Amino acid sequence: MPADFSVACARPLLVARFPAPRRMLGWAINRPGFCLADRVAWLEVRDADLPEGCDPVAILEARLAEAGVAGAVGLLTARDVRKFHVARADVGGVAAMCLATVGLSNAGRVGATRTDWHPPKAGTINVLASVSVALTEAAFLEALSIVTEARTAAVMELGLSRPEGRVTGTGTDCIVLAAPPDGGAEPYAGLHTAVGEALGRAVHAAVAAGAGVWRKEQSATVMAALGLS
Repeated sequence: MPADFSVACARPLLVARFPAPRRMLGWAINRPGFCLADRVAWLEVRDADLPEGCDPVAILEARLAEAGVAGAVGLLTARDVRKFHVARADVGGVAAMCLATVGLSNAGRVGATRTDWHPPKAGTINVLASVSVALTEAAFLEALSIVTEARTAAVMELGLSRPEGRVTGTGTDCIVLAAPPDGGAEPYAGLHTAVGEALGRAVHAAVAAGAGVWRKEQSATVMAALGLS
């Protein structure tokens, strides 16, 4: 089964559609953990769309239903959804594909989160990674760690720093990993496997491209206001 998915973008929605349902694992707010779905949808929002005290899950679900994609795994982003990046990698008969949107206004360093810090606007990294082979539950977890590692490597290579140290991600990053629901499940997905290598290449390429574009868009004044250098 291929890793490929089709991508459709009509602001404020970005939708990745698989030709058949996939087993997915991630921490999307509307369908966290393991689930079966054939679509992952990004919803572009502004602060006014999520007023204090609102239920973001209810708002997301309502907007997805209105758009005809009810049941999709949903991701929220302040990034212009037209600025998405797709990358693919093939290793040893395993294909991996990644769709990412990257904003770093909410950037921080792991282990040094300041809960009292409020950026001028939200910014996050949302990643959908797909692999062409079925995975055991253990391999799913291992593969998710590879996706996270690749995303973090791409962010760190951008070279942004905060007073706490080198930026490693944002406080609101979200990852969803998809694989076929059945077949000969791979038991391992680490760095030394075809699954891990393919996922690592695809995710790193997509996130690095998105991070580079975001950085080029920012003025020195904006970067200073965000506390980034």
